[in-house]
Amino acid sequence: MTTATVYTWDAVPAESGNGAARREIAGAGASLKMITVAAGTVAARHSHTHEQFLQVLSGTGKLDCALGTVELRPGMVLHFAPDAWHSAVFETDTVLVEVNLNPAPKAEA
Repeated sequence: MTTATVYTWDAVPAESGNGAARREIAGAGASLKMITVAAGTVAARHSHTHEQFLQVLSGTGKLDCALGTVELRPGMVLHFAPDAWHSAVFETDTVLVEVNLNPAPKAEA
């Protein structure tokens, strides 16, 4: 049984669209994404059924969420609970790391 896997982001194929290139590594209970976003890209208001963490590695932008407007900058980590809405405008080329946690299974009644 394999207990560890080594990846390099350059070896993970990118899926491009809507001003961003996404590289994803999927695990059993979570996924990890490296996202490169072009300056001027707009992410419309949306939410996810899963919990999400977002780390800004480089670049700048503005994120709107229930807290108000947040200035994105390198070193920042954001946490979104399931179903928390957010939207963003990226002012400069930006690199993000995103962790998506699979929703917990629903308990049987």
